[in-house]
Order: sequence, then C-alpha cells, then structure tokens
Amino acid sequence: MEKLPNECYEITFYNLCHKDLFSCALVNRRWCRNTIPILWSEPEHHFSNIRLIRVLLLMLNVEEQVLLIPLNLRLPTHQKPLFEYTSYITSIKCHLYGGIKKLFPRIKSGTKNEVGNAVKCSLYAMFLRTGKNLKHLYIDEIIYNQFIFKNLYECTTITSVDLYLPHNIDDYFKSKAIDVLVKTIRKNSTLASLKVNSTKFGFERVETVLEALYNNTVINSLSLYDSHISAEEGKMLAMFLYMKTTITSLTLCGGEESWSLYGV
Repeated sequence: MEKLPNECYEITFYNLCHKDLFSCALVNRRWCRNTIPILWSEPEHHFSNIRLIRVLLLMLNVEEQVLLIPLNLRLPTHQKPLFEYTSYITSIKCHLYGGIKKLFPRIKSGTKNEVGNAVKCSLYAMFLRTGKNLKHLYIDEIIYNQFIFKNLYECTTITSVDLYLPHNIDDYFKSKAIDVLVKTIRKNSTLASLKVNSTKFGFERVETVLEALYNNTVINSLSLYDSHISAEEGKMLAMFLYMKTTITSLTLCGGEESWSLYGV
C-alpha cells in the first residue's frame, strides 16, 4: 500500500481536536511531524502552563539567556527540544505572563517587576528570532528592549501588532515604547494592522505617531483603545483620516465614549 502524501495528512489533522492530535503525534514520526506544527500554531491560553514555559526557556540562545543571569533564576537544564516549536507559532497573545508568574512565584504584579520583565524580554526576543510563521504579536512596554525592537524591525512575517501600555507605566518608559512603535511603523514593511491600548499620549507623541502612519502605505487597520484623545489631538486625527485614504478600518475607544468606523 502506497503512503499518502503529506497534503492528505494535513487536511485530516487540521480537522481534529487538540486531544486527538496529541494521540496522533505518538503514532509514528511522520504523523508527529504533521501534528506538531498544528498543535503549536495557536498556543494562546496554553502559555499559562508551566511545562510549556519550561520548554520555551530551553530554546533561548546565549544572548537571550544573558538577560536572566543577573537574576539568579533556576532555569531548566534539560536537552533542547527536537523540534523548533516556536517556528510554528502564528500568534502571541496576553496569556504568556500568567505562565511566567506560575513558574517564578516571587514575581509580583506591576510594570516595574524586574524578574517578570526580564523573562518576558528573553522569550519575546526568542519568538521574534525563531518565529518563521508569526503573524500576530501582543506586546507591552518591554517593546523598548534592544533585543526586541531590533528583531521587530527585521521581522517580515508579522502583519498585526497589539501594543498595551499599562496605566501605571513610567512616562520615561512610555516615551521609549512610543519611539520604538514609531520606528516599527516606519521600518516594518509587512505590518497591516495596529492596535494601541494606552493612556494619554500627549500632543507631540500623537503628532509623531500620525506622521509615521501617514507615510506608511501598508497599514490599513488602526485601533486606539483607552486613548483619552484631547480636542487638539482629535482635530489632528480628523485631518489625518481625511488625508489618509489607505486606512479602511478605524476603532477609537476612550473614557465613556467609543467610536467604530469602517471603510474610512
């Protein structure tokens, strides 16, 4: 009996639930090679699993491990995985921090936590370095880290970025994060969708971001959440939308009011 081509396996496996896919991965090597990419394509809430975080830490290179050395963390020392699992991931969402806090219980809530941010920086740098299929990226204020923004500029697979800047972020770090955002808008040629969840930007920052967006011909979807846009900033945004014809989807949410505009 002739073996089925991989395309047939892929169609079959894509219609199975995760529980069945795990069983299929244990049948033989060929089935394993076909199921692993599917299992790892959308980790989402599985990022809160300690075992998965341990696997990810095993995949850090020397540069990414350097960030963690001063913290004296006890990192996994097992053999590196046979598969480069992160190369199959298509989306990084907000569940990652939950898994990090479970693995390192001394991490406390807050934006200034040294341990939590260092681990996140290392993992995000690794995601951007290995993410051959990475399309959507959720990221917070650690975007200003040099290991991250360098890879973010050069990543040619990402089409959607969701940037979250918490309310209690220091103004200095907010400025650095927005600077990186502006440079990303200018340098990344594949980014088509941008979501920013933040507190007040300020007139000059809004002007800088809109200027970068105006010169970008790829981004067609823009969402600003919790933006607290002032009257002057609103006028500037209105002028930007009037002149920027490539934005086809716009969402503005702030305070007690919200707007959703499509086909702008």
